[in-house]
Amino acid sequence: MTSDVRDHFPVLAQQVEGHALAYLDNAATTQKPRQVLDAVVRYYSESNANVGRSVHAMSMRATDAYEAARETVRAFVNAADAAEIVFTKGTTESVNLVAEGFAAQMVSAGDEIVVSGMEHHSNLLPWRRLCERKGAVLRVVPTDADGELSAEAFAGHLTPRTRFAAVAHVSNVQGTVNPVREIAAATRARGVPLLVDGAQAVAHRPVDVQALGADFYCFSGHKMYGPMGIGVLYGRAELLERMDPLLVGGGMVKEVTVEGPLAVAKAPTLFEGGTPNIAGAVGLAAAVEYLSALGMDRVRDHDAELTARAAAGLRALDGVRVFGAQQPSGGLISFGVDGLHPYDVGNHLSAHGVMVRTGVHCAMPFVDSLGVVGTVRASFGVYNTPEEVDRLVERVATAEKGFWSNEHPTQRFLSL
Repeated sequence: MTSDVRDHFPVLAQQVEGHALAYLDNAATTQKPRQVLDAVVRYYSESNANVGRSVHAMSMRATDAYEAARETVRAFVNAADAAEIVFTKGTTESVNLVAEGFAAQMVSAGDEIVVSGMEHHSNLLPWRRLCERKGAVLRVVPTDADGELSAEAFAGHLTPRTRFAAVAHVSNVQGTVNPVREIAAATRARGVPLLVDGAQAVAHRPVDVQALGADFYCFSGHKMYGPMGIGVLYGRAELLERMDPLLVGGGMVKEVTVEGPLAVAKAPTLFEGGTPNIAGAVGLAAAVEYLSALGMDRVRDHDAELTARAAAGLRALDGVRVFGAQQPSGGLISFGVDGLHPYDVGNHLSAHGVMVRTGVHCAMPFVDSLGVVGTVRASFGVYNTPEEVDRLVERVATAEKGFWSNEHPTQRFLSL
């Protein structure tokens, strides 16, 4: 990345505890470039009106901006048609929409839904709840000793009773890039729809939903330099036609009577009932344009280089365990320090201006499988530098026991 990329992000100019800010928590949320901030302010300053509700000039302008954002996102992930792009609050809502609006139609008692053992809670709990309600079986594909997932293992868990499958494109704990194309080929061959959680992928690598073979693909704007509260569900057109909406109300119907049948809108409007996050969509489009201008191949290489640098530096430290593959490439890395609670490591790093995530990362079953109370996660973005990676490694080397290691070494949370 060019040196002026950091200048695009106003928040990075601050200091924390007297230290220059090194923000390495991008897997939780990314910072926003000025181009995104300006786009949101411009919408509220010039075009703030509801979409599809009026014929006045500002409403038409807002509608045009909203639908232009949909087309921008479509091109970014290479969906076949803009109608395959549904705006949601984020990945969590997208997964729940598919679980309740689509998979629920297909699943009965004794049927099976297959997920991997590394899923974020948002791609686990909707399927668990659906199985519990329907009397179905949730089959979890275990990872190997390094916490990695193979396409063969996933395919081996598909049976004649499998009705749906879901998998993360990139693990939010280890940064593992899963073999989604091969998994999709296996599910497609068996007629099993596949949902891919792309929340940790779209900011770090080119994504082509058609080439991947995903039936549904979900991601969140705030993890790819866009606003919070906006996300995307991509769904193949023929599957969206079979899906029921989560929300009913204004905007998703064409004709309503008190007792008669409803005339509902087509996708994607059918799934966007109520006032949508118009400013969020506009900001997301600006984030997509920003990433596209940088070049997703360059972004992928930059983030992978920083991750590899972090892995090499941390592995060289005594008592540090890096989780996952020997060559991490997903834009993030998780590690632990012998004898130290991850919260103490995180507090120590924060005191030196280095922001990381600590804990279970909303993936408790996977972290449990690693046999640890939690991990320290460093995740990288376009504005991060090799010097910040080196600061991370240097400060990890000086971390010491604190409150958590001394008083609560095996606890994840304290009672309120």
